[in-house]
Amino acid sequence: MKLRHVAAALAGSAVLAVAAAAPSSSSPSVPEGTVRAAAPNTGLAQFSAAFTRSQAAPETAPRGANDWACEPSAAHPRPVVLIHGTWANAYANWSGLSPVLKRAGYCVYALNYGAPDGDVFKARGHIPESAKEVAAFVDKVLDATGAEKADLVGHSQGGGLLPRWYLKFDGGAAKTHRLVGIAPSNHGTTASGMASLAKSLRVLDTTAQMAGQAAKDQTVGSDVNARLDADGDTVPGVRYTTVVTRTDEVVTPYRQQYLAAGPDAPVDNLTLQDACPIDMSAHLGIAYSTVMYRLVLNALDPANARTASCLS
Repeated sequence: MKLRHVAAALAGSAVLAVAAAAPSSSSPSVPEGTVRAAAPNTGLAQFSAAFTRSQAAPETAPRGANDWACEPSAAHPRPVVLIHGTWANAYANWSGLSPVLKRAGYCVYALNYGAPDGDVFKARGHIPESAKEVAAFVDKVLDATGAEKADLVGHSQGGGLLPRWYLKFDGGAAKTHRLVGIAPSNHGTTASGMASLAKSLRVLDTTAQMAGQAAKDQTVGSDVNARLDADGDTVPGVRYTTVVTRTDEVVTPYRQQYLAAGPDAPVDNLTLQDACPIDMSAHLGIAYSTVMYRLVLNALDPANARTASCLS
């Protein structure tokens, strides 16, 4: 059976099991400026529900993204490019954050990468190859918007090793103002961490069939990790932010996600629970954390930052 058929079957049954087992939740998006108490950990249910919906049309962009006629404003002159995580897709990963950014006035774009069109489980490819897909997409966004640089916001692989490779080896530093990594795989994880991700998606038994080179690339000590970390975590001219959760069960230990600042490359390492101690979002759930939304908005527009808290 072809991998895309396996992925479709898994999305139709395995991911449904996650959604059924997780607590129900309202719409994953939160209007900019809305104040409400943060739930302890409803993000997994929201991620799972979006993942289930994505099986019907895996290439669908999340709401608010990929308006190619969007013109950046003076307040937000840089487009935001959203990069999803391993075995996810743009719709599943960004159906929460994308509309929040759009309502805040950003031009928002989200790509799918690392798998053929039609596959539900994406971001499986070799990270250096996926970085070239990111590079081509960023060029397309800059051409469409007329902007000189973009801000990158990514989750897991999409906020860690992948964009860092693009910045360091594919010319991305000259085209990127800021990288915001949400639960980023910056220094890799243990094999048990990748197994935890498969378990969360209820695909542990079939991981060997769908894992792809990206899983190996993100393990501690991989060749990709070694090359990226050889000369420091950052590249000059880019500002970095990490948004990390202490309850991450995939990129472990969670401190592996932090970055060290370099010359002309400042870093803000943020921890979700410092803003809201009761937000227990884990690796997938953080993609739908309202506290994370506020931390990302603050990182993209520090001049107008607002205090992030459980009422974000």
